[in-house]
Amino acid sequence: MHVIRAADYRRMPWKNGGGETAEIAIEPPAGALEAFAWRVSMARVDGDGPFSAFPGVERTLTVLEGAGIRLQIEGREAVELTPASAPYAFPADVPTSATLLAGPITDFNVMTRRGHARQRVHRETLSSRYLAMPGGPATLVFCLEGSLSASSATDTLTVGKRDTLWFGLDDGPVAMTPDGRATLLAVELLAA
Repeated sequence: MHVIRAADYRRMPWKNGGGETAEIAIEPPAGALEAFAWRVSMARVDGDGPFSAFPGVERTLTVLEGAGIRLQIEGREAVELTPASAPYAFPADVPTSATLLAGPITDFNVMTRRGHARQRVHRETLSSRYLAMPGGPATLVFCLEGSLSASSATDTLTVGKRDTLWFGLDDGPVAMTPDGRATLLAVELLAA
């Protein structure tokens, strides 16, 4: 179990050159965009335009801040995502374009390569102690608002706003205690 601090996220240009991503974690570590099993990142979207295509990849997008975004995904009805929306899953290799609803947004992006990993992403608001069971080889908990303390059988760590807690099956259950109230995005990265 360890914490990836927001200040340590790796900054890089989008695959299509249209913006910048803050890469939170990738497997394998320092993997190439063409070969990752999974990747978790954040990005600021300043304008309308196409999404980068990632062949063979599934994606889940969550709006963190800003008014929201309208996605037009080939073969689907247009969908509007706001900070109140549930995480939204769609294939990353289908042509997708985005229109901002009213100004820039920041989003949270989880991608898994088919045949290598699967994902489950959900939002939780904690106001009391919560016992999290690892769902697979890696569980990442992104602290969207507030802060918390996370305790396993061997360690206790503090997770601040925009930090990410990473734990796995070997860590066993992890007790998360918010400092008052905390909003989290929980990402379970599962075997294919």
